[in-house]
Amino acid sequence: MLPHHQKSLGRDWTTPWENLQRCCWNRHISSCMRWPGHYSRAPYPYFSSRHFSLNWRPPCLFESGTQFQYWNWRPDNLSQTSLIHLSSYIMNSEGDEPSSKRRKHQGTIKRHWEYLCNHNKEKTKILGDKNIDSKCEDSENKFDFSVMSYNILSQNLLEDNSHLYRHCRRPVLHWSFRFPNILKEIKHFDADVLCLQEVQEDHYGTEIRPSLESLGYHCEYKIRTGRKPDGCAICFKHSKFSLLSVNPVEFYRPDVPLLDRDNVGLVLLLQPKIASGASPAICIANTHLLYNPRRGDIKLTQLAMLLAEISSVAHQKDGSFCPIVMCGDFNSVPGSPLYSFIKEGKLNYEGLAIGKVSGQEQSSRGQRILSIPIWPPNLGISQNCVYEVQQVPKVEKTDSDLTQTQLDKTEVLETAEKLSSNLQHHFSLSSVYSHYFPDTGIPEVTTCHSRSAITVDYIFYSAEKEDVAEQPGAEVALVGGLKLLGRLSLLTEQDLWTVNGLPNENNSSDHLPLLAKFRLEL
Repeated sequence: MLPHHQKSLGRDWTTPWENLQRCCWNRHISSCMRWPGHYSRAPYPYFSSRHFSLNWRPPCLFESGTQFQYWNWRPDNLSQTSLIHLSSYIMNSEGDEPSSKRRKHQGTIKRHWEYLCNHNKEKTKILGDKNIDSKCEDSENKFDFSVMSYNILSQNLLEDNSHLYRHCRRPVLHWSFRFPNILKEIKHFDADVLCLQEVQEDHYGTEIRPSLESLGYHCEYKIRTGRKPDGCAICFKHSKFSLLSVNPVEFYRPDVPLLDRDNVGLVLLLQPKIASGASPAICIANTHLLYNPRRGDIKLTQLAMLLAEISSVAHQKDGSFCPIVMCGDFNSVPGSPLYSFIKEGKLNYEGLAIGKVSGQEQSSRGQRILSIPIWPPNLGISQNCVYEVQQVPKVEKTDSDLTQTQLDKTEVLETAEKLSSNLQHHFSLSSVYSHYFPDTGIPEVTTCHSRSAITVDYIFYSAEKEDVAEQPGAEVALVGGLKLLGRLSLLTEQDLWTVNGLPNENNSSDHLPLLAKFRLEL
């Protein structure tokens, strides 16, 4: 990206801005972005936060009113407290950008906590720092808990897709090397709830579950259907929660031709353990949706099935829903129709190509338009993503009309809904992460291998949304539901390639763990 004589000393570039600007603008913009799986749509040179200090601001590069485009998405979840992080790894000046062919085996990237309490100016702290802002501490009538979502990379899938890990040294890909690293991460983060994806069944039974139980976790597991050897797990600390119900969701349906894939979900209802008395339950959901970028119809249907189960589990007697945390690998990028549906609670899919649903597909293949409705009526799920109760009318022997009592006992389905291209759900869901660094517009990534580095993993949580400023993207979750106290910062693609991508010697999955701390008002 930069000439060889321009060197990095610590966290600041020593070259003047004028030279840096001339270097980039005299070349085609894409020449500044030679990274494996780079974001070709980003309308700016691909700088890392590592190259500049926190207080540095480019005077000409980002004009006021500039709209960053990342898969046609808007910065709709940027809070005033989001900070760009600093990596502890300094890129060498030898050669151009690090690539998968230039292996780097030394150096680690430290991730930092970003605290969002009361939306004051947050302090960036290295993970493990116990000197937590007093505003984030537990207090009376409040229940704080942390949630991790982590795709730990099934060994079976790793070996079946070895072409994705050509950049890795072979020893770091062995399960005997990877599992101790993964367990070390889990112990270090010490989350109260773990939502794990790609958990291989034999490893779960012999190593993962026993190890987590020794750390004080209770584990629930749902293996994928068919002959798939992995699944999803939700583990929670005995000291923080009691288990109220376990609700597995199988997305494969033999009577629905559309649903011929073996993905699954898992929904738990947990009761917080508090000394002061009763508290609302918390619904925790975990899933791993279909990968295939060209089958958005299947992904949307799988998501609707998960939302229907969450609606059933989280529904309370007064008609409201208990707080919800929905984690997983959704195999969809920020701003895609599927992502927007989760965030906004509605989607008009009329005329939408199935290859565009997840935002991953950029080729001309798979452009069949979604049918209306997407899934058949016999699935038993409405366009509002809730379970339908089939109408079973009871008829008097002498009259074809239903009595009023019988009408009261029968749920009548509106046929107009089945012909609508509008999907809806009842939840107010926010994303823990903003998906890009606000100072630069560089995308955050949650997964990185030889072919791509993108965001597909999320932690969504239920919260009523309150606009605290007039500009777009100032939406903050403050009222009702759960309050987001803090999150573990994510990284850029460039950050990850300085340590040879994922997996590497210190990070043993091709995904990064996501971690958030929440507060439940009692």
